[in-house]
Amino acid sequence: MSNQFTDEHWMAQALQLARRGLYSTAPNPRVGCVFVKQNELVTSGWHEYSGGPHAEINAINTAQIETGCDIYITLEPCSHQGKTPPCIDALIALQPERVIVAMQDTNSLVAGEGIEKLHLANINVVCGVLETQARELNCGFVSRFERQRPFVRLKMATSLDGKTALNNGDSQWITGEAARHDVQFLRARSSAILTTAATVLSDDPSLNLRLSAADLEQNIAVRQPVRVVVDSSLRLSGKEKIFKQGGSVWIYTLCDDPSKHQALELAGADITLLDKGGSKQIDLEQMMQHLASREINEVHTECGQSLAGALLQEKLVDELVIYIAPVLLGSRARGAFDLGELTQMKSRIGCKINQIRNIGDDLRITLTPEQN
Repeated sequence: MSNQFTDEHWMAQALQLARRGLYSTAPNPRVGCVFVKQNELVTSGWHEYSGGPHAEINAINTAQIETGCDIYITLEPCSHQGKTPPCIDALIALQPERVIVAMQDTNSLVAGEGIEKLHLANINVVCGVLETQARELNCGFVSRFERQRPFVRLKMATSLDGKTALNNGDSQWITGEAARHDVQFLRARSSAILTTAATVLSDDPSLNLRLSAADLEQNIAVRQPVRVVVDSSLRLSGKEKIFKQGGSVWIYTLCDDPSKHQALELAGADITLLDKGGSKQIDLEQMMQHLASREINEVHTECGQSLAGALLQEKLVDELVIYIAPVLLGSRARGAFDLGELTQMKSRIGCKINQIRNIGDDLRITLTPEQN
């Protein structure tokens, strides 16, 4: 006699399928779907790429499905016409016994409407099975609709004594090859890579994704994240490497000099002039809201101590990923986070450690700032 699997078991399978779209579905959510009847798997599917069939439709198209199934979906089925038709009608037509949903869709175009249509069709709906895991998988999508800003992940590579570069700016390389390869997967899951003009001028990085479709275990072309540069006075010339790698470069600035705009636009940059608001510094919250309006789900940040410190102080960092190399750079080397001078211990920024892993000879520590 076969084991009687739980709802959690089948939803875990759906979540595993959803993770196959980790690097390819943006700006859409990562979604998986499993059809079960009499405790046996009937069919399954997952959302592979934006504009392609949703997870439910991919599952339906792979098998002949009888009525009376239990359908496990990691996200509430869509009920609106987008790039693809609504999934809810196709599900209702199958007359399932139950529909088990991990989380309600945070997109205002759905936001409970799919679940309501199932109720109106007299279909039993169960919500909240492995909801925490489903929300974590789509942290950027959730953040964009619930907070009107992307999920921000701040990456730093440091020495044991918390330094990111020598005093003369030399930083290649603090961490080993394995750690640098690991960072590529953080870039791959992100919609945008954020940096500053200072970092671009100092290091002249490419900030592109160097993994292949095979590396990412996907069958579609690799999606290059947008490169986003904070350049308040438009110091970039348009001749830097980021303009020669293909893909989009978005620059946020306070400078309204037409000649500087023209030079960078000729190099392929998309320039957004933000409201100064009486400040000489870019309003980072305003920039994040604008990025969300452009369907940016997750921001991966690679920058120096000034922007890193500012993002932390403005409570815009959702996750810190710090690679620590077993080396010492000394007290005169550059630090990781410019937080100004703290004169009281209560002003410190605490973090919750979520994970510690060895990556080659280095450590990768994943943390959540306690301010969020």
